Amino acid sequence: MAKKRVLFISQEIVPYLPESEMAHIGRYLPQGIQDKGKEIRTFMPRYGCINERRNQLHEVIRLSGMNLIINDTDHPLIIKVASIQSARMQVYFIDNDDYFQRKHVVMDDEGNLFPDNDERSIFFARGVFETVRKLRWSPDLIYCQGWFSALVPLYLKKEYYDDPAFSKSKVVFSTYNDYFSGTLNPAFSEKALTGGVTRKDLDLVKEPSHFNLHKLAFQYADGIVFHHDYIPDELRQFAIDTGKPLLENPGEEDYIDAYSDFFDVIMGDK
Repeated sequence: MAKKRVLFISQEIVPYLPESEMAHIGRYLPQGIQDKGKEIRTFMPRYGCINERRNQLHEVIRLSGMNLIINDTDHPLIIKVASIQSARMQVYFIDNDDYFQRKHVVMDDEGNLFPDNDERSIFFARGVFETVRKLRWSPDLIYCQGWFSALVPLYLKKEYYDDPAFSKSKVVFSTYNDYFSGTLNPAFSEKALTGGVTRKDLDLVKEPSHFNLHKLAFQYADGIVFHHDYIPDELRQFAIDTGKPLLENPGEEDYIDAYSDFFDVIMGDK
């Protein structure tokens, strides 16, 4: 029997970004799932604060070269890759000079969100899908973490649902302590439109707040993970009301086993 394939789409991964709960999971969960016999691919944004020389990133020419149109502007998609040798794991990076050259992740030195975070997250989500297509690698399950990847479930179900690479894929979305106040650019829902995504599909993010981005991801995901203890009642109830399978607070010790079992349930193996 062929190995099941799991695609990890992570907002943060150690050692490319400083240690955090999300970055730790982004690093060690894929390795743990791989050790349990799954085939994996892992993606993250190539933020400008990532030291390419120290981390030995290099461009994958055969995967780069296409343009993604966002807000009527062409943006070249650049793909880079690095290896975590101790884990026998490659990490693919979505890069673009317009969106990922600044030396911060999603906020400036004063803690203000970058005004183009809406376009950056759209570019990242679409860039992952287009790159996986070029890899000719069909995931059985997609796991995405953090609000920066909140569009992934929607795009899977509405834009790529009939693509041979993704037609059988399930998707799990996980929350983390990555709250931001205010909203993304109010034009986010217009910019996120594609041939398969309509304005109605994006009703939940007409006001693109942190809560609403999570609600959008919950609406289109096949499974939901609350990775941390404190979940606002509003989000908890929305997730429950979707009727989707829910994994709550997998814990620090046995989280790999908990995720592995949950992934098997979502893929129909348990």
